[in-house]
Amino acid sequence: MSLTTEPARAEFGYDPFSPEVMADPLPFYRHLREHQPIYYMPEYDMFALSRFDDVMEMLSVTDGTFVPTDGTLPDPGALRRHNNGTVIAPTTAEPLPPYSMFGPPVHEILRQAHVGPLRAGAVRRLADFIREQANERLDLLLPRGRFDLTQHYGGIVAAAVQCHLFRIPLSEAKYLLDTVNAGSLTDEDPQSERSLNRYRPLVELVEGIVRQRRKQGADGTFPLVDGLLTLELDGRKLNNTEIAQTLIVVIIGGSETVPKVVAHGLWELQRHPDQMAAVRADLKTNVPIAFKEMVRLCGPAQWFARTVQRPTSIGGQAMNTGQRVIFLIPSAARDEREYGPDSEEFRWNREIKRWVNFAWGNQFCTGYHLALLEGGILVEEFLRRVPEFEVQEADAVRLPSFFQWGWNELPVTVPVED
Repeated sequence: MSLTTEPARAEFGYDPFSPEVMADPLPFYRHLREHQPIYYMPEYDMFALSRFDDVMEMLSVTDGTFVPTDGTLPDPGALRRHNNGTVIAPTTAEPLPPYSMFGPPVHEILRQAHVGPLRAGAVRRLADFIREQANERLDLLLPRGRFDLTQHYGGIVAAAVQCHLFRIPLSEAKYLLDTVNAGSLTDEDPQSERSLNRYRPLVELVEGIVRQRRKQGADGTFPLVDGLLTLELDGRKLNNTEIAQTLIVVIIGGSETVPKVVAHGLWELQRHPDQMAAVRADLKTNVPIAFKEMVRLCGPAQWFARTVQRPTSIGGQAMNTGQRVIFLIPSAARDEREYGPDSEEFRWNREIKRWVNFAWGNQFCTGYHLALLEGGILVEEFLRRVPEFEVQEADAVRLPSFFQWGWNELPVTVPVED
């Protein structure tokens, strides 16, 4: 977990899909922030934004100038096909593309049709359920003496919450988590059949839920699905596959990110005993503060893309119609200009006035409220139940990835009572 060495300046090159970057992007981000904050990649006709202010400037533009018409996570093959000054906007005709590819107003219409259960008030009502799930897992795991923080604890609880939201039996939480994790693995060939269809099993799972609900009748009591079933978009109803493709974003984001943040964040506390003691002094008050710092420093999502819809500029850099821009979330989250000289270190009570870990503006993360509540409960219950623990660093696994670069496996040992 020590800070790695910044690449030599004369040899520097950044490509989010290169094996070196996918194995450890942090030294590349450090170089970019310091020397090339708006970095152009001619192969993809794409800019990378590494500084906080530049990322915030782009995300704050909400007039449709930056829209993911090429996708939020386009693969290298798609990026090598340049737009050459022309943007072909997605249409609402069947089959509907992923809704993240739309700008206003279509994106907001689709978002509002299913976001109700993820609003702050609805999420607060999940607190008891999440706490119950966390303690059930700890009841099972603690007697073992050794288990995986990411997969066995946070992962199963997060997947159980998604099962609850989607009316999937809780016994299927592990299957759901495994399906999401398998879809997020990075292949050596991003154009492989497995890579291009990596979330197909998840679409089929949700499609079955939608099909059953359509037969039952959408009466508003299953708001995640019902709002999309009753929605008319440009005079037509969405089919089952289109609805499923819209909803899997909730499951993927909800099952994968928080467990990695929780596991990594608990490791940071273990590495800083003084901070651990400070947080333990008042768990109810201090964990929500500490969890925000965990999100800032430990968030696994690396970048998302936008396509320029009209000539503009960011940070003084001109950008033309059809060019792509990616914003490097962990780099912006470590920007010394925003977070101070210790921005690459964990400080549990850091004052975070602004952050971009959940994006901003039109594409602000729909799971924001759930992530903060769920992550806080997972950390709080673990620290409440576990007075001592030790991460087995030698067995920790962080797989190379251009998307979710976090601790896939983080084994921990705890004392076992006789």
